[in-house]
Parts: sequence; structure tokens; C-alpha cells
Amino acid sequence: MDINSKNISISLTKRAVNKIKKLYFKNRNFRIFILGGGCSGFKYDFILDKKIKKNDILINLSGINIIIDKISMQYLNGSIVDYIESIEESKFIIKNPYMKNTCSCGSSFDI
Repeated sequence: MDINSKNISISLTKRAVNKIKKLYFKNRNFRIFILGGGCSGFKYDFILDKKIKKNDILINLSGINIIIDKISMQYLNGSIVDYIESIEESKFIIKNPYMKNTCSCGSSFDI
């Protein structure tokens, strides 16, 4: 799948924006990427990153620089990034329209 910057669609909920802004450090970008592994095949991961690589896509949403590599973007396009916080856990989650299955613990998925 060829990624054209005009066809990129990813969004952040207000909760995600607020949490990222609390974590945000100067000269750091919020990187979202997909890793192989987990019970169902893929896992999401998030880091604060200074580097923008050759195959990265940079998106500015609500004043936050989001970096997604082109391979991960194939699976994330059309997704919504949210943040949940409860007594049991606090984490960023992805509402992905292409996700078919998740494992029983909810930390990995299949497309």
C-alpha cells in the first residue's frame, strides 16, 4: 500500500491530547508504531522520540508532532488514538477500523 500524505487520516481524542501534552518534552515527538508479536500478531507501541527518519510521516495534531513510519501507517490509517485511566491501568489505546481480532488480554491484535 502506497501512503500518500493527502490520504492520511489519524486522530487524537481530547484525553489523548491532554495526556501527551503532560508527557511532552521540548524537541520530542510522539511516535506511534506497530511491532510484530503478541498473542494475535501485532502490538502498538508509543515513545517520545527526537529523531525523524527517512521513511517517517510527520503529522501535527492539536499542536503535537506525531511520527508514524510508513509501514505502521498502513495499519494505523483511519485510527483514533485515545487514553484510558482507571484503578487497574492507564494506557494509550488505538481504535483501529481494520482490527479483526484481539487476544484475551487485549494487548495484541490481528488485521
